Amino acid sequence: MSRPPRTAAPATDPASLWRGLDDDDPVGPMWRAAQIFRLVSFVYALGFEVAVNGDLERPALTWILFAVLSAANVWWTVGYLIGFGRRWWFVLIEVVVSAAMMLSTEFVASADWIADNQTWPTTLWMTNAALSAALLGGARWGFAAAAAIGLTNYYVKGEFLLNFGRNATAILLAAASIALGMAASRARLVHARLAAAIELAAASAERDRLAREVHDGVLQVLALIARRGREIGGPTEELATLAAEQERVLRQLIAAAPPPMPDAGTRIDLGPGLRALASGRIRVSAPAEPVMVDAAVAVEILAAVGNILDNVERHAGAGAETFVLLEDLDGEVVVSVRDDGVGIEPGRLSEAIDEGRLGIAQSIIGRVESLGGRAQLESAPGAGTEWELTVPSAKREAPPR
Repeated sequence: MSRPPRTAAPATDPASLWRGLDDDDPVGPMWRAAQIFRLVSFVYALGFEVAVNGDLERPALTWILFAVLSAANVWWTVGYLIGFGRRWWFVLIEVVVSAAMMLSTEFVASADWIADNQTWPTTLWMTNAALSAALLGGARWGFAAAAAIGLTNYYVKGEFLLNFGRNATAILLAAASIALGMAASRARLVHARLAAAIELAAASAERDRLAREVHDGVLQVLALIARRGREIGGPTEELATLAAEQERVLRQLIAAAPPPMPDAGTRIDLGPGLRALASGRIRVSAPAEPVMVDAAVAVEILAAVGNILDNVERHAGAGAETFVLLEDLDGEVVVSVRDDGVGIEPGRLSEAIDEGRLGIAQSIIGRVESLGGRAQLESAPGAGTEWELTVPSAKREAPPR
């Protein structure tokens, strides 16, 4: 009797839990390192409190404040380690409480003591608030928090020391916040690019799989239809020609490299892409000024227009001409595609969708609606067909149905 395979037990050791708290956060290792610094700075602040407590005017009050500081320090450490504290409201509370602790120096120490010593509970511990802001918001917010701490120190001390030979606290605080903020921003950028690369690799793998499926199935059938149609001749020769053409198009599609993914936020001129579709029977009219849209919007619009032109080629009749018009309205672009072909019988569109021929429903209407736009079709027998695609120039989610 064979034994069932053993399954690995979930990791429960402290090191595994420590590493697994924030696997999805690219700045997670920096947050953990910052909490080690927080512990070191807390130990230093405790030693400072023990050393100077007897010199303060209100030593008992100082110990009460230090107890509050200790509890807050534990709460911030847990919040940043687990992840629930990586929010602006949490960091803002740390900055405010830290500044309040620094301001309490005026209530527990004399003016002479303040002039001769650093502010309580040490400027080293105060650095934690600036580092938290830098990790969450980057160099700009880290520097802003450092400036707030510096101004609070200036208020308590009554002077701003620029003698870096004797006291380099200000410059070190600002430099550490900026450096850590830049490192955090860079880590997030690298993580985003890596995620995009992984997504592209997965899409390429899926594309290769589909290519194999098409090659082993659809292409073989189309090749057989084309060959047998030519052998039989007569009325089937037209069917053979269509099958051979579709086989050629599919092979080109499989061999072509996937288009590069546009960067988020990139805006391009839609006009040149539409003008490239012009031919002997396709006329394109676009404004002389650039019609700027998000790159993702341009890709989908051009794909929808390309599908419309394919339908004209197949169904509008021999010699049908097509006119494409691009208009730039307030926050929207309108692309009109009109042909002078045979038109569409009433109810034929709904019938095609019901029969499962989803070229129009998905390739045209679906694309436009996915951009938050709308597609309108007008047609009548003998009067040609006109599509009007209205799309926001910036991509937005489609409205819920």
